[in-house]
Formats: sequence, structure tokens, C-alpha cells
Amino acid sequence: MIGEHVVVGYTHDSGGRDALALGAAITGVTGGELTVATVYPQESAGRAVEAQANLAHAAEHLGEVPAQYLAFESRGSGRGLSVLASRIRADLIVVGSPPGGPRGRIAIGSTADHLLHLSPEAVMIAPLGYEPVGAPARLTLAYVRRPQADEAVERVAQAALRLGVPMRLITLDLRTEDSGRLRDDLALAVRLAWESTGIEAEAETAEGHDVSAALAGVEWPPGELLVCAASEDAQPHRVFLGEVAMKVLRASSCPVAVLPRGFS
Repeated sequence: MIGEHVVVGYTHDSGGRDALALGAAITGVTGGELTVATVYPQESAGRAVEAQANLAHAAEHLGEVPAQYLAFESRGSGRGLSVLASRIRADLIVVGSPPGGPRGRIAIGSTADHLLHLSPEAVMIAPLGYEPVGAPARLTLAYVRRPQADEAVERVAQAALRLGVPMRLITLDLRTEDSGRLRDDLALAVRLAWESTGIEAEAETAEGHDVSAALAGVEWPPGELLVCAASEDAQPHRVFLGEVAMKVLRASSCPVAVLPRGFS
């Protein structure tokens, strides 16, 4: 299960504080390590000092939550977080949504965009204004029948079993595909979850004329966590999301975790 070592990409703004709260909530549940990192440009002594000041603010926000604080030099924040996560063997990178977007929704800034197209580790994004509610209430997997999603079914089922929370499978019906086939695909995924862990997963079809409308018609209680598998176009052991999955992220009202292809 992801969350054994979490890296939070911290910036001194609302998005950074959201990421910090989410990262602390995850390690609070998993008992994993927490590293808070601020990435600054190469060969910039002034920005290095600023990064250290940002980390001091992060430490104030976390209070007594145990964490390691690192300022990391890199050409870009997304690249820097990826490299750092690999070096310290973190299994999850958490970032927030940049200020200015719709509150309660995920916005994709330049850091998240890089991570969602190249990260070797799982990536989790907090919606703007995220408020932690303790342990996850349920794990929901956005399911489309393909090898990466079937692999994710087993991984999410294992995580749900370990956390003692329900699991839900959701597939989008945008009225462009055979609804009967989509329901059959969901039934197979439910069986896969049962065969791999003994969990009886819930299954739901989200219907709408577009992704936003489909997800708006689905219940998202506090404590929900949405999980997406990497696209078929992803390189092995890398995150990559296609157009529809990116729309799912932007329409989500809860944190979203994206698993790399071949996640183990």
C-alpha cells in the first residue's frame, strides 16, 4: 500500500498547505515517514534561503507531526520532486492545487502536470481548500477495463482491506459506449477484487453527457479517496494520464491518487 514514505511538495501558499495537510493525514493512517520538500532553482542562493524559510513555515503548520524537511535544488519543481522521491525511496508524492482555481476542486499546475506525465512514484493531488477528516472513509477506483486498471483493482482492494474501509468501483458512461458492456466490465472487476482479497466491492456507473456531469451525479462523502490507474500510453513504472483521466481529476471534489504503470 502506498504511503510508507510520503514526500510533500511544499510551497508557501494555500496549495502548499493543502498538500501538507493531506500528506500528514496519509502518514497518520499508514504510520509511514513524512518528508516535506521545497524545490528551488539551480544556482540561486537567494531562492535557497527562501526555500529554507518556506520549510520553517511548514514546520509551524505541522506542529508536533514528525517529519523531515528538505530544500532540494533542481531545474523544475516537478522534476525535483521526482528525483528526490527516488533518492529517498518515497512511494508517494503529494502536491496541492495552485491558488486561483475553484475551491473544492483540483487544478493542475506546472508541478502536478510534470508529475502526472513522468513520475516514477504514485502521485496524489489535494483539491483547493482540502480539509483532513482523519482516516479515509472509502477508496474509489475509476475503472476502465484494461490491464493497468485490473492491476489497480487488486492494489486498491489490498489497501482497503488493510485500512478496514469499503471499496467502490466507478466507471464512466458518457452515452457513447455500450452501457451493457460497461456493466459487465464492472462485474468482472468486482469479482477480481473478491478473488484477490475477499472484499465485496461496490460498483457504480456514473452517467452524464460529459465527465464533469457524470461525477457530479455520484456521492462523494467526506473522507473519500479517488484512485486512477496510469494510461496505456504510460512508460513502465511511470505515471501518465490521458485526456479523459485528466478531466476526471479536474472534476473531482476529493483527493486523487494516480498509480504508475506496473505499480507493485
